[in-house]
Amino acid sequence: MNSAYLTYAGKRLAQAAIVILLAYVFTFVVVSILPGDPITSVLRNPQNGFSEEEIAQIVAAQGLDRPVLEQLWSSLSGFLTGDLGLSMRSHRPVTTMIAEVLPSTLILATSALFLALVLAVVVAYGTQVLPKRYGQGLLRAFPSLFLSVPNFVIGLVLIHLFGFQLGLFRVINPDSAWATFFAAVTLAIPISAQIAEVLIASLDHEADQDYIAVARGRGLRPFRLFTRHLLKPSSLPVVTVIALTIGELLGGSLITETVFGRTGIGSHVQRSVSTQDLPVLQAVVSLAAVVFVLANLIADLVYPLLDPRVKLLGARTPRSPASKPAGASAP
Repeated sequence: MNSAYLTYAGKRLAQAAIVILLAYVFTFVVVSILPGDPITSVLRNPQNGFSEEEIAQIVAAQGLDRPVLEQLWSSLSGFLTGDLGLSMRSHRPVTTMIAEVLPSTLILATSALFLALVLAVVVAYGTQVLPKRYGQGLLRAFPSLFLSVPNFVIGLVLIHLFGFQLGLFRVINPDSAWATFFAAVTLAIPISAQIAEVLIASLDHEADQDYIAVARGRGLRPFRLFTRHLLKPSSLPVVTVIALTIGELLGGSLITETVFGRTGIGSHVQRSVSTQDLPVLQAVVSLAAVVFVLANLIADLVYPLLDPRVKLLGARTPRSPASKPAGASAP
């Protein structure tokens, strides 16, 4: 790695850190001004049975009796050190609650991303090697079809076919291997459509280049031509799309986990919104922002490695003698 890339990476890291801090502050402000009083709706609910003395203790422990700026500073300091506060609903550390369900969501999201990439590459490969009758027509229509069907409909169809009809998994056991696979398929299909559309367009552009004509003239087989000459230069826009779909993975997991009855980050978000459990909601939204920013940071850092022609913005480049102003004398 040269100094220009290291400078570029350092500036991107600094920008990502600033964006994460601003996202946390913005989330805190939005959550703080949400309509409704969490103390009244949660703590003073007769079903919870809290006395006024107990409510005062909980309010003091949460810091809700302090000024807003002081609450923000305390919350931000805890976030930077891994202390996400206590849940107003269960009185448990939010960090522990998220750690219990995070592996389930990570498995689902990672599996869905992998399946989406495989499906997108297969569809894109077919558009390049199959006869135009199939590749240009049927396969190119798949991304639009995948995007037009909501993922909860896909999930219900998969549950009916493979759960009830074929019996590959039981609905009461949503964490089994087959149930996790079909939940990942449900989440992957709409995402694969976005990746496939961009990849197909990039492949079409690269396929018209002169170096591809030379490679075809050398008699390379379609698979080798695709993997060695077409896929890498066509993957640059795909990296950006993958980074942008990370947010959709996190958002889609809420619906998918609900349809398949899985316990994950999505179910925590749903409960925290309905009960106005502000510490949990603040932590989950902030962590989602961190994941999204880091995914885009990785895309920015990978881009120049895939294509050295990409200009590293912000990196200083040495001036050549020819670029000196007129009349400048050599030392």
